[in-house]
Amino acid sequence: MHNSAIEVFSRWALEGRDEGMENGHAPSVEVMISKVLPRLGNQFKSIDVGCGNGWAVRRLSKLTDCASSMGVDGSTAMINKAKKIDPEGNYEVGNLPSWSPHEKVDLVFSMEFIYYLEDPSKFIKLTHDKWLLDGGTIAIGMDHYLENESSLSWPDSMNLKLATRSIQDWLFEFKNAGFTNLEHYQTGRKDNWAGTLIILGTKE
Repeated sequence: MHNSAIEVFSRWALEGRDEGMENGHAPSVEVMISKVLPRLGNQFKSIDVGCGNGWAVRRLSKLTDCASSMGVDGSTAMINKAKKIDPEGNYEVGNLPSWSPHEKVDLVFSMEFIYYLEDPSKFIKLTHDKWLLDGGTIAIGMDHYLENESSLSWPDSMNLKLATRSIQDWLFEFKNAGFTNLEHYQTGRKDNWAGTLIILGTKE
């Protein structure tokens, strides 16, 4: 039987491994932010999906044009940690993709989350139809994808069922959900590491 991603991340929160995730993913998140900002207007509202301890939520909230930044995660342990670090922040426990925001936003942001979902295509479609305002943007970062061969052992090593897809497969999912102006980047490439895959799309 496979572990559940929520169980794994709850354990990581208790073990303090969320801090290592922040340090490891911060450079990729900075690239994501730099790429997505030109698509956003003044006073945008954002949601970080799979927010962990909330570090990217707090990073987004520091941007001059960010009116609000909230985080959602399926792990209660992670959300409790986020609230402890940032008592004034907006964090919710939510089982995705059934959870939905209270109001539509301009930016759906997510780093290292989407391939843990049983049905990523359903989540992508929901963000387009139900989460984003017209003109809103989705920005997704992931390290596990077919072209990144170093990541292909993760399902076995973590005993998790992961959605392992190629770059073109992922782009098709976003296009099929209705996203336009699709862009993708691979950042942080080195040696046998293909880098973080970043995908951006806009809801017209």
